[in-house]
Amino acid sequence: MNGVADLGTGSPEQVPSTEIKIEELPHRRRKRLKQETLETSGASTVLLPDPLIPPDASSQLSTLSSSLPSQSLRRLLTTLLALSKPRLSVLIVLTTTTAYSLYPVPALLLPSTTASPSLSTLTLLFLTTGTALSCASANALNMLMEPEHDAKMSRTRNRPIVRGLIGKRGALAFAAISGAVGLGALYYGVNPTVAFLSVLNIFLYAGVYTPMKRLSVVNTWVGALVGGIPPLMGWAAAAGQSATGNGGWQELLFGDSSAGGWLLAGLLFVWQFPHFNALSWTIREEYKNAGYRMLAWTNPRMNGRVALRYSLLFVPVCVGLWWFGVTDRGFLVTSSVVNAWIVREAWRFWRREGHRGSARGLFWASVWHLPVVMVLAMVHKKGLWEGIWKSAVGEEERESEEDDIWEKEDHTLEADGAHIMKSTVQTS
Repeated sequence: MNGVADLGTGSPEQVPSTEIKIEELPHRRRKRLKQETLETSGASTVLLPDPLIPPDASSQLSTLSSSLPSQSLRRLLTTLLALSKPRLSVLIVLTTTTAYSLYPVPALLLPSTTASPSLSTLTLLFLTTGTALSCASANALNMLMEPEHDAKMSRTRNRPIVRGLIGKRGALAFAAISGAVGLGALYYGVNPTVAFLSVLNIFLYAGVYTPMKRLSVVNTWVGALVGGIPPLMGWAAAAGQSATGNGGWQELLFGDSSAGGWLLAGLLFVWQFPHFNALSWTIREEYKNAGYRMLAWTNPRMNGRVALRYSLLFVPVCVGLWWFGVTDRGFLVTSSVVNAWIVREAWRFWRREGHRGSARGLFWASVWHLPVVMVLAMVHKKGLWEGIWKSAVGEEERESEEDDIWEKEDHTLEADGAHIMKSTVQTS
């Protein structure tokens, strides 16, 4: 009874303040907290905290390796795999093999005119293995050259050399062995031009890009060049199988059908900027503290402009793939949808200068953009669906039917000719 009386006669001042907070709607709570932050800091705007990017595969593998017995083979293999940056290596291998598959096979090599597949599976195996090992070598050299700077960044401080899971001498031996085996596979199993491009890429990545990161923002353009070479390797590998001359670098890189390879290289070159500029913006302070000169902190406004400008170049590159006969016309439509998405995110990234989730939006758009465009290019490969249609309707049966028709017409003509000759003889 007393509780009921107290509830009925209680004044508003007696209602616990916690009940009012429970009834506060979520969006009003966020608005209140934002206003309180403004009042306490005196700032005119509130910048949301930078979105965290997931740890890379090397860091995850280093954590796994450190938990294994020190003398075990599994720990050694896990450490070496971490040293090779597996996700980056897989991406490079995929872009290389995609270019290999997109090469327009000449008519003389089509399966309809030969008993063997149009492009060599063994060559593809050597290309894949050699590219993966070359990537592992370049990535190991990259880690070998900057462990003291990697230790200053949350994204890289868990790498194997920084953690002491492998010494510099061991990392150098791994880089040398994987590089030698990989380049040998490309030279003897594919062709010398592809091997040269791989040597060039290792040099640019480890010898130019890595030290330049502490000297100039131009390092981003050098890194983009490194990313553009693997598709050219895949294209040159396929071109070497249909070379009509001596198969030299002039024919493979600057021949009549080389435009597609350069366009695919351009696609990867262009893609580096929206992807890396968005990624680097989220950890720009760490890059600054580590001494790496990136546009994300040296010139944030230009960082956004560069990302937007290069995102716009996806459109002419995709049009070029159709124009030079690599893809069919449908690729213009499907790729335009994906390109419009990344351009929109790049525009938001530029306008908002990376804030309000725009950096995260552009980063994930770039992560999905590249594989989607690559898959679309393979789906729309010039002549692919025509070949599938012919196989589905039975081109050989249709040709045999046409041969029967022509044979019947020949018999009819022969019969008519014989009848005319007989009539002529009888008349004479």
